[in-house]
Amino acid sequence: MPEGDAREPTVGELTAQLAEQTGRLVRDEMELAKAEVRESVKHAGIGVGLFGATGLLAVYGVGALVAAAIAAFALVVDVWLAALIVAGILFVLAGLGALLGVKQVKEVGPPHTAENVKKDLAAVKGEHA
Repeated sequence: MPEGDAREPTVGELTAQLAEQTGRLVRDEMELAKAEVRESVKHAGIGVGLFGATGLLAVYGVGALVAAAIAAFALVVDVWLAALIVAGILFVLAGLGALLGVKQVKEVGPPHTAENVKKDLAAVKGEHA
């Protein structure tokens, strides 16, 4: 048997190979993770930009609807009165929305997570909460 082919690596050589290959594997996995995060951030940025643009278009659409409502009322009353009526309706709707928002905020209570963690710790320790 040729000596170079039959020789098995020593434990030290195997350990060195393991350390080298493990380090390379970790570096490669980190590079892959960075690439995946970059791609995800790119898509998220594009998505956020598109949401912003569509939100702006929706605001302009609402403005056009308000102008149309004023124009419709202007067929029946003077333009200044039509604008005043539409503004009043918008303020009433805004007030109702604010009242509903306040009601929802008042219903928010303290989070129960901290209390549940304390109970869990007490149960693990064998104490009664």
